Amino acid sequence: MTVTVDKRVTGGQAPAGRPRRRPRDSYALFLLPGVLAFLAVVVVPFLMNTGVSFTDWQGVGSPSWSGLANYRELMDDSEFWASFRHSLFMVVAMALVPTAIGLVLAAALFDYVGKHAGSGWAAVLRACFYLPQVLPIAVAGIVWSWILAPENGSLNALLRAVGLSSWQQDWLGDPDLALYSVMGVMVWVQIGFPLVVFMAGLQRVDPQLYEAAELDGAGWWRRFWHITLPQIRPETYVVLTWCSIAALKVFGAVYVLTKGGPGGATDVPSYFSFTTFFEKTQVGYGAAISTVLTMIILALALVGLKLQTRAEDAEEGTRA
Repeated sequence: MTVTVDKRVTGGQAPAGRPRRRPRDSYALFLLPGVLAFLAVVVVPFLMNTGVSFTDWQGVGSPSWSGLANYRELMDDSEFWASFRHSLFMVVAMALVPTAIGLVLAAALFDYVGKHAGSGWAAVLRACFYLPQVLPIAVAGIVWSWILAPENGSLNALLRAVGLSSWQQDWLGDPDLALYSVMGVMVWVQIGFPLVVFMAGLQRVDPQLYEAAELDGAGWWRRFWHITLPQIRPETYVVLTWCSIAALKVFGAVYVLTKGGPGGATDVPSYFSFTTFFEKTQVGYGAAISTVLTMIILALALVGLKLQTRAEDAEEGTRA
């Protein structure tokens, strides 16, 4: 005797005796390639680097275990601390200044240019500001080295042309100016990222808030200070965290523009680790430098994520 089960009665579901596979169980398969790549590219090399940091090794032969000797030496290394101070200057140039400038530019493009000149012009200007982010840092660094060249550089030629010859400098060769010159280049490179993030964040701000403030007689600056800034606080934390991490691990610009010189005036921890590892062949010590830098970046990322989550929770509580 054959029993026919009408799917219209059962709702198209499998019989009760057959276990039904939930779609959620298959989602892990899509995450597997990313997890394996993360393990192979990030976790395993970091663990290997950390292991090497506990050894005394020149890159050839067998490493000898030295325990915490490299880290104790690092704590007393004046060159490392000098490079770390330089990275704090880079945080100012790549995080604080671009965030402030990008926030004002984003508000101006969104609230003024977009409304008076059209969204097309705002998009064109946004793309122009973002262009340095697209350029390879090697290309941008070479171009800026031409601009800042002491003899025939464009900047010194411009100063001569406008009668300011006394302002001509060896922008990348003077120990007192080299770091600030690199900082100026990095401000130019970094402005586009905060601008794009903030313009995306401004699109979710309720326009009625601006309309109500404008009806109450609030000017552009008061609307920016009391409405724009509080509403895009999560994006601000994202930008500050991301740009600060980029500043701490900056390498390409220093390598192309100054190679850490003159006299270590622009040396940063990532470049210091590179030269220690490959040029001085102090592999264990270079690994210790990079391990400490990685831990600092990880701690900064966790703090930034915590602040972002707190800001999002506070915004949801306000809306509720």
